[in-house]
Amino acid sequence: MQATRFAPDRGLTTRMVGTMFVIGLLYVVFVGVLIALLRGAWPLVLLVAGALFVAQFWFSDRIAAYGMGAREVTPEQAPELHGAVDRLCALADMPKPRVALADSDVPNAFATGRNQRNALVCATTGLLRRLEPEELEGVLAHELSHVAHRDVAVMTIASFLGVLAGVVTRIGLWGGFRRLGGRDSNTAVLMLLIPLVSAVVYVISFLLTRLLSRYRELSADRAAAHLTGRPSALAAALTKVTGDMARIPTTDLRKAEPFNAFWFAPAFSADSLGRLLSSHPTLEQRLEQLGRIAVQLGRA
Repeated sequence: MQATRFAPDRGLTTRMVGTMFVIGLLYVVFVGVLIALLRGAWPLVLLVAGALFVAQFWFSDRIAAYGMGAREVTPEQAPELHGAVDRLCALADMPKPRVALADSDVPNAFATGRNQRNALVCATTGLLRRLEPEELEGVLAHELSHVAHRDVAVMTIASFLGVLAGVVTRIGLWGGFRRLGGRDSNTAVLMLLIPLVSAVVYVISFLLTRLLSRYRELSADRAAAHLTGRPSALAAALTKVTGDMARIPTTDLRKAEPFNAFWFAPAFSADSLGRLLSSHPTLEQRLEQLGRIAVQLGRA
C-alpha cells in the first residue's frame, strides 16, 4: 500500500485481515460443499464461482458507481468538488482518484476501487448543495481515508460471498438437478441441504461485513479529523446529512439503501433493520468520538 499522511489504524488492519481469513475459509468450504453435493455439476460450480469472484474484484468499482448513478466529471464541470479533492490529496500525499458526481438529492458520498490507482470518489448533488466548503472537505477526507486504508477493496471482497451464496446455489441447483434427473431421494436431500448451506453462509458473511463496516466508518472519521485538523467540520457535516436524510422521500432512500455499506452516512428508510445490523455506527457514537478528538487537538 502506498504510504499517505492518513493516520494508520492497526485495529482496522487487524479486523480486515481477520475478516478476510474467515471469509476466505468460508468461501472454500462453501464451494467444497456445493461440489460434494452436486457431484455431477462440479465443473459448473467452479466455473461460476471463479467467474463471479474475478468479475466482482475487477469490476466492483464500475458496478458500484453505475448502481449509484455516478458519472465522472471534469474540473470545469465540478470545480468545487475537484478543488476540495485536490487540496486533500496534496495534504495526504496520495494520488488523486477519479472524481464523480451523482445526480441525487440524497446528501451523501462514497469511495470505491481496488487500490489508489483506480479509486473513484463520488459526491451527490444533494451533498454539495447542503454543505459548507470545510464540511465538504471533512466528508471527502473521510472517503479518501477509505481508499488509503484499502478497506473499500476488503469490503467489496467480503460482501461478495453473500452474493455468491445466492447466485451459485440457484445455478448449481438448476445444473445439478438436470444432471441427476428425476425426483428421487437424492434430489429431495439436495433441495433441503443446499438452501440451508446457502442461508448459513449468507448470515455469517452478512454479520462479518456489518461488524467490519461499523468499525471502518469510525476509523475513517478519526483519520479525516486528524488529517484536516477540523473534527468540528466533520461533525457538522454528519449532523446535517443525518438530519436531512429524514426529509428525503422514502422512494429515494430505498434506492440508495442497498449501497449503505459504501455511503458516508446510511440511507435508512422507515422499514430498515435494527441498528444492531446497521452498516454504520450511530450518529451519537460518531459525534462523541469526534468530540474527543477535538479535545485532544485543542490540548496539543
